[in-house]
Amino acid sequence: MAKLNLERRAEIGQEKRARTRAQLVAAASALFSKRSWASVTIDDLVREAGVAKGTFYVHFEDMHALTIAVADELIRSFDELIQPRRAATSDLLLRVALGCDAFIERALEDPAWGALVARMARSYPKVGETARLRLREDLARALDEAPRAGPSVDLALEAAIGVVLQVLAAIGEGRLKGADAQSAVGAVLGAIGIGKRQAAATLAKLARAKAARLREAPIA
Repeated sequence: MAKLNLERRAEIGQEKRARTRAQLVAAASALFSKRSWASVTIDDLVREAGVAKGTFYVHFEDMHALTIAVADELIRSFDELIQPRRAATSDLLLRVALGCDAFIERALEDPAWGALVARMARSYPKVGETARLRLREDLARALDEAPRAGPSVDLALEAAIGVVLQVLAAIGEGRLKGADAQSAVGAVLGAIGIGKRQAAATLAKLARAKAARLREAPIA
């Protein structure tokens, strides 16, 4: 019995530490969505998290370590966000549209997340690295198949990412709303050199895919 109590006490301690660490990461994410991570101090962070300063050092060596934790959390969330949609179709251009739309849709649901992604992606090259590699792969194959005279794959990649990040930042600042989502994906397609007719066809497929996903969503 004593052994069980000790084990349970250890489990409770681990759970509490995990909750506190998550609380610190969430507080950092909230602050980083509003201003540059370099301007956030430990005092700012513990005030936002509602914990003692000593608690911070139990979990992180310094602000740089916490910033890396925030970046790692974003990296994990990116793959979870785009992979199911990407894997759902073999249409390469639709894959590109679905991936970009997934980020925009998520930002519309949580503008602070959009602002955070836009800021962190510019500050930490590893943030979004997996998403960038997947997008480049899809772009290379899609542009090889598409009849067009446009930019190179690398230039198309930078153009697509640039448009998406700017849209996320604008959503985070309240300058763009849900009605702009399809136009934003259309802007990405235009930026990578896709003609109007093919872009319109891809946007129509995107709208159908989103409608189908909504029909399949469980009713709360």
